[in-house]
Amino acid sequence: MTRSERLADQLDWYWRKNLRPRLEGLADEEYFWEPVGDCWSIRPRGTSAAPVSEGSGDWTMDSASPDAVPVPPPVTTIAWRLAHITVSCLGYRVGWYFGGQDVDSETFAYAGTADEALKQLDAMYERWNAGVRELSDADLENPPAVGPERFPMENRVLHVNRELIHHGAEISLLRDLYRRQQGGVRGRT
Repeated sequence: MTRSERLADQLDWYWRKNLRPRLEGLADEEYFWEPVGDCWSIRPRGTSAAPVSEGSGDWTMDSASPDAVPVPPPVTTIAWRLAHITVSCLGYRVGWYFGGQDVDSETFAYAGTADEALKQLDAMYERWNAGVRELSDADLENPPAVGPERFPMENRVLHVNRELIHHGAEISLLRDLYRRQQGGVRGRT
């Protein structure tokens, strides 16, 4: 097994055994659920109270410039977190490192349903996983030729693995909280 296959398998094991099964059955109500007030989410265009609304379609992502993010940062919904994984964690880097269409938070068409969001996530994950598997040892040891990041590519792959595991755990916790809100149990996740 090559180094790139080992790196891809680290994330793919988590994806197949933990995260993706935990996303099965995600309904729109849960996708948009706001566990506390002032959450950031994906919203119909023109309805956000966040400092910035990013996206090109009918739905936008709540955001702020780095120096304008509220302190403490807002709690984010499952919708927001799935969009973050799809665009910021995977999409930017798929475009930079593996070619194809560039992904940008300002021009991305964010999903207005859970099913659409999962399709976007699945497609971007497949592109990322396939790209990582094709990297040579030399590719992993050197900084990528494109994109703003100047660390060795292996560092970039490990960073994306960490990001997906981290945000996937957050989504899983939100699903657990949603299911158990107000002492009741809603569906299986």
